[in-house]
Amino acid sequence: MSPTTVLLLGLVALLVLIPTRRLMIAGWSRESLAAYFVGVWVLGAAVAVMRAPAAFLVPILIVAYLAPFVTLRDGIDRLLGRPRGPGRDAVDSSVDSSVDGSVDGSVDGPDQPRPMKDVTPPEQRDR
Repeated sequence: MSPTTVLLLGLVALLVLIPTRRLMIAGWSRESLAAYFVGVWVLGAAVAVMRAPAAFLVPILIVAYLAPFVTLRDGIDRLLGRPRGPGRDAVDSSVDSSVDGSVDGSVDGPDQPRPMKDVTPPEQRDR
């Protein structure tokens, strides 16, 4: 094998590690990660080394490479204007009613701002 071929195969392997890492963070099993890595690496190596299959393998390779970065549920929710799911909100909706001081037990939603907290030092409040 020529040094250029070895370099191309190594570069393809490094590029395939990026979406493989994303899938590992998503909780895929080791076997599935290994199968994904080997499959995408073989497709990428075939495109890098042989020019003939590139015409039909490149679209498959692009979809296989980008798929781990696309989340179907969040994409549909974003299109329909739904709020993000629990655990991903900037404001926690499980706030205890005693924290915000409401008497009726209702919690202000993200549309209703909370009253400002008085941070004036005590000696200046009396004046």
